[in-house]
Amino acid sequence: MDVNSLSKKLLFNTIRVDTVLEDGSEGSGTAFVVSHTHRRGSFTFIVTNRHLVEGVRSGGLVFTQKRNGQPLIGHRFQLNIEDFPHAWFLHPDPEVDLAIVPMRPLEQAARDQGVELYYHVIDSRLCPDAAALRALDALEEILFVGYPSGVWDHVNLMPIMRRGTTATPMFLDFEGRPEFLIDAAVYPGSSGSPVFVYQPDFMRPTQSVGRKFMFAGVIAAVFFREETNELVPGPVPATPGSTVTTAEMIDLGLVIKAQAVIDIIDAYLGRWAE
Repeated sequence: MDVNSLSKKLLFNTIRVDTVLEDGSEGSGTAFVVSHTHRRGSFTFIVTNRHLVEGVRSGGLVFTQKRNGQPLIGHRFQLNIEDFPHAWFLHPDPEVDLAIVPMRPLEQAARDQGVELYYHVIDSRLCPDAAALRALDALEEILFVGYPSGVWDHVNLMPIMRRGTTATPMFLDFEGRPEFLIDAAVYPGSSGSPVFVYQPDFMRPTQSVGRKFMFAGVIAAVFFREETNELVPGPVPATPGSTVTTAEMIDLGLVIKAQAVIDIIDAYLGRWAE
């Protein structure tokens, strides 16, 4: 594959998270790679939801291998992490459903096994600041990438791309928290999926930058309609079997705004650097 466009690069932003929960059941979710420039230098992290790493017995991250700078499509490498839950740094605010792990030691562990990892980073400079948020319309097209209901192309190791729209304005904090809603099909396994405002210029499909592109946030929850007809948000479960069967998902996803990703990285770097 010639990774020569923005949408092709998005295929390699995400990493599949495979876990075994404390009750022995298996789960899967989504993580992604972010680079961030700090006063100490440039750092790269894997980002996911904290509810995907807490209460987990063991876990691994699934990558595509690299050779001569190119992806080896279909060549899988699973990096299993000992004491999986404790490897992650959690957001200082327990209400923010984010966790990170630095990339450098993971890459070294792969190299020690003779493997190079292929991935593309999401540059934290793609996170919209307050002015960029104010410039957005109330309704924007979005794209998110991940492994809904564990579905992926396991032969080629490709994630699933899905589209939707914002359901609440990004320039407002939904219910007073730094979050917004999307109108999109969010399912178990979508947890941790990066969300982008994405309106490509279809007249120039090979260009690396579209008409509008920014990293908007991270999927963390989906709205359920309970038996009482009450709508409640709940974490996107890691496994389809963990979904409450008496509740119906209504295709409204809750997204943590991208600024929270910068905040957790800065909190990590404020304590220690790699």
